[in-house]
Amino acid sequence: MLDTLRKRFEDNPSRHGDVSWQEVEDALLRHPDALRSIAAMEKTGGEPDVIGRDEATGALLVCDCSRESPAGRRSLCYDDVALRKRKRNPPKGSALAQAEQMGVDLLSEEEYGRLQTLGAFDLKTSSWIATPPELRELGGALFCERRYERVFVFHNGADSYYASRGWRGILRLAA
Repeated sequence: MLDTLRKRFEDNPSRHGDVSWQEVEDALLRHPDALRSIAAMEKTGGEPDVIGRDEATGALLVCDCSRESPAGRRSLCYDDVALRKRKRNPPKGSALAQAEQMGVDLLSEEEYGRLQTLGAFDLKTSSWIATPPELRELGGALFCERRYERVFVFHNGADSYYASRGWRGILRLAA
């Protein structure tokens, strides 16, 4: 996994800001459990890469950078509450449960926007994003996509799912 991550890091220098590969490798060696999460991101088609650091904490940010929403994480409703409520034609699972199992978070609206400054992502697909509790309590959830050179934020029922909608994860790796 380290070799794959290093190659992707070297092939995409514009994504990393002032982060060096040595810093990433050192952090991963100090936190080997993070490699499990990154491997799960890779296995499901996420193409994880470092996209800089969290300004508040200094943590390195490892994010799904696949052009489209990861293929192994589509056709899911937003969370398990929505999954349990869906009586007819339930999907195979939920985005939040899958993210928790992988040890990552869904991107926030701000993080999704940041990712889009590093390239053009989700031109044919869309991705669930972290939804504020007050919206989720009303039954909705948020997703994003990029069309017409703009990033759009939409809402849908949390129990909805589509073959073209997945989710992108982010891992905060203490430096």
